[in-house]
Amino acid sequence: MFFYISKIAYFFIQPSNVLVAMVVLGGLMSLRPRSQVWGRRLAFLGALGFLVCGFSPAANFLMLPLEERFSRPEQLGSYDGVIILGGAVDTVISGARGDTALTLSGERLTIAARLARALPGASIIHTGGQGVIISGQTTESEGAARLFADFGIDENRIILEDASRNTWENAVLTKKIVDPQPGQNWLLVTSAYHMPRSMGVFEAAGWTGVTPYPVDYRTRGANDRTLGFNGASKGLRRFDLAFKEWVGMTVYWMTGRSSAWFPGPDTAG
Repeated sequence: MFFYISKIAYFFIQPSNVLVAMVVLGGLMSLRPRSQVWGRRLAFLGALGFLVCGFSPAANFLMLPLEERFSRPEQLGSYDGVIILGGAVDTVISGARGDTALTLSGERLTIAARLARALPGASIIHTGGQGVIISGQTTESEGAARLFADFGIDENRIILEDASRNTWENAVLTKKIVDPQPGQNWLLVTSAYHMPRSMGVFEAAGWTGVTPYPVDYRTRGANDRTLGFNGASKGLRRFDLAFKEWVGMTVYWMTGRSSAWFPGPDTAG
């Protein structure tokens, strides 16, 4: 139920959707003499929001704290497994086309080739089923398995969890399959902006010995703090993504699915 509620609720609060609704509703209200003034104001605010979120550095302002929260380890030690979170496979297109179609978060999967070579004794674990309300014809793990085979990773090293639909289920269902023991070490791979929530969720789910390995950076770093966008769609897409992550962290923390509101190196156990 949590999965469906979260998907439906976000549709209505997604900034770009809200801005469209404001402009359309404002335009309709302005057609009626009684509500003309308020309609024009609402449409103006919606249009202004498009300009701010689409062209200004607002999206980077939201994204940077997320991406800078955790850093990669300077050197890779000994790990029992590499846990790769889903979100890199478009299950709808993959199912229709019969091959693995990657999303903009594809680096979550492609990094597996490098890590498998660097950590020859580690299991390669992918966790992800179908994170959409309308199911496709395949799962993320099926798509990941095809790529892992193309990378030449020994199938005996690969562990697939294909039922999870969100980050909480990633942590809980993978824990049931892997059964991590005290003293074991795990490398957690996901997009940099998603790493704070992921680390908090894995800790709340009872994982220990987890080291973050962020990938899929959307910004260059502090230099982008004042950088705007040359296309409104680019800024809006990033603003929506960062906004969703901040909302997700808050909801997960309020519902006990995360160890902290804004997990970081200082809050991780």
